[in-house]
Amino acid sequence: MDIRALTPDYAVSPQIDPEDFAAIKAAGYTRVINNRPDGEIPPSHHTAVMQAAAEAAGLEFVINPVIGGALTMDNVTAQAEAIASATGPVLAYCASGNRSSICWALAKAGEVPANELIGTAARFGYNLEGLRPQIEALARR
Repeated sequence: MDIRALTPDYAVSPQIDPEDFAAIKAAGYTRVINNRPDGEIPPSHHTAVMQAAAEAAGLEFVINPVIGGALTMDNVTAQAEAIASATGPVLAYCASGNRSSICWALAKAGEVPANELIGTAARFGYNLEGLRPQIEALARR
């Protein structure tokens, strides 16, 4: 497990395993967001398996699959709502953590300056510079 805390309340990770949820809970996270569609992963990591394992560990589990290259505003809105309504720190995962970083940056557009969103993600190896126009457009809404 490779948790990358973008902020004190939001972290991303590459794919986690069902056995990781106890450690995620022990690390203080209260909610996990799954940004990975089932079609990308083996049945052992499908949403139903992961949700059952998360809930057994006492974590909330939010399903928000993001198809690579096909992110929608519904994905961004769902991510924003899942972050805002959490009772504690949130961990979001996908294949590498990149889609979870993108969802966070777009969800926070207008609340956090674009340079800060892009710079924070870059410190963890995620290059969101190409999203600057979208982040800035969302910030103007």
